[in-house]
Amino acid sequence: MKKILLLGAGRSASSLIQYLLQHAPYEGWQITIGDINVDHLQATIADLEFAKAIVFDVHNEAQRAEEVRNADLVISLLPAIFHIEVARECMAQEKHLITASYVTPAFLDLHEEAQAKNLTILMESGLDPGIDHMSAMAVIRHIKEQGGEIVSFKSYTGGLVAPESDNNPWNYKFSWNPRNVVLAGQGTAKYIKNGEYKYIPYHQLFRRTDELYVEGYGHFDGYANRDSLSYREPYGLLNIPTMLRGTLRRKGYCTAWDVFVQLGMTDDSYDLEGVEQMTYRSFLEAFLPPASNEVQSLQQRLSSYLNLPVDGDVIAKLEWLGLFSDTPVDLLAATPAQVLEKLLVSKWKLEPGDKDMIVMQHLFEYELSGEQRELSSSLVVIGEDSVQTAMAKTVGLPVAILAKLLLQGKINHRGVVIPIHPELYEPVLEELKHYGIDFVEQERVIEKV
Repeated sequence: MKKILLLGAGRSASSLIQYLLQHAPYEGWQITIGDINVDHLQATIADLEFAKAIVFDVHNEAQRAEEVRNADLVISLLPAIFHIEVARECMAQEKHLITASYVTPAFLDLHEEAQAKNLTILMESGLDPGIDHMSAMAVIRHIKEQGGEIVSFKSYTGGLVAPESDNNPWNYKFSWNPRNVVLAGQGTAKYIKNGEYKYIPYHQLFRRTDELYVEGYGHFDGYANRDSLSYREPYGLLNIPTMLRGTLRRKGYCTAWDVFVQLGMTDDSYDLEGVEQMTYRSFLEAFLPPASNEVQSLQQRLSSYLNLPVDGDVIAKLEWLGLFSDTPVDLLAATPAQVLEKLLVSKWKLEPGDKDMIVMQHLFEYELSGEQRELSSSLVVIGEDSVQTAMAKTVGLPVAILAKLLLQGKINHRGVVIPIHPELYEPVLEELKHYGIDFVEQERVIEKV
């Protein structure tokens, strides 16, 4: 019997847990699910002899060591900051590990040790990063096998709200960790376009967007995400002239979100003074210059400060959020980002009947037999409800399938690995089709002028 330790049972774990429980009797798995709160799991696993839920504290060294020691495979869906503690424990106990999060320098430091111990640390195995790697590599491999030369690759992913549940002016609701949404994009985005390196500092990120179109779902804006340059080598595209990875939002979102960035409301580096007495109105006031005209409303002052039309869509979006209201912030201590997060959670929550939506689109340009060609590969997944979300499916299912393959002895790559190898991504992409996670491709020859 193989023992799986799953750490993290939050909103992105529902489909992963469902998959593990369904396959456990046939695969001979014993499953332990650990999180700081597992009350919501008790009804699901109450009658299952092969599964249990435990209250787990990642900082409890003795508990961490014991639970990892008793497992054959550890899956971590904890917040990304805690993965490295789990990984080091896995190295000490000589256990395999799978996560959905990005490889960091701290993980790369474990690569040689993992190889020496014949262990796999399989990362970037969820949606983005994860399915984006796997689906892109499948297309890249196909084009190269035909003899094509890829000259441009752009890839965008967005966790959004489904059209039938889209009932607010931001066209957005939370389907994953709200804190990550508030802090998204911080740092400098890096990519290459037409052979020139491009760098977008955070304060410009939401002003430099690309427009995309997905058949049946309309237009979107995409902004650059993190470091696109670092994926040229693993994708086998070292000499590509254009490469960019980005995030999708509905049109108008980025322009409005840029207000928070310019004001400094997404800053998580310091605590606000006097936050316990703040309203959202005074929170906004704290980031504006002193009033020079008592006749002007707060909306007018903000519009003047950021050069926005006072009767435009952006001010309307902020008004809808309640940013100009006298509603108390009701926090005893908080950073600006935490105050903003609290406001957004109250307005962008998925209600019980709501559905979310995942949209991913790869855009390729390549040369083949003297022709210039374009290929788009698009994925749209709609969630079932506010628990079995599209986000949970697309993050959890690839992790679960890779866990099954690893325990079946079908993954032989050792060290720190991402799913860019055919023996990893081909079976995952094939099985995902059974869950409605399938890409639609469109291709055309670019006519010469």
